[in-house]
Amino acid sequence: MRKNSPKKQGTVSRQRDAALRRHHKVTVLLNDKELEAIEVYCKKYRQKSKSTFLREAALRSVMTRFLEDYPTLFEKRELDNLVVTAGSTGTDD
Repeated sequence: MRKNSPKKQGTVSRQRDAALRRHHKVTVLLNDKELEAIEVYCKKYRQKSKSTFLREAALRSVMTRFLEDYPTLFEKRELDNLVVTAGSTGTDD
């Protein structure tokens, strides 16, 4: 099997880099206490970049919510009402 040529690998790398480049700016306003809390946290836990910290925290929250809200076949309350007993086959004999 032949490996990709260096030229092709460079093209793939550039395309990936272009796709991951950040183009969109978001501005967030904080009050004094919120800013102080972030600054204290970054200093205490040696966060070098506040923007990286805030971006990762926001995306972590979004992804957690997406995983929690993942569509299921049944509604949550229906699943909560299901009772499974040991040895149950699910059929009536």
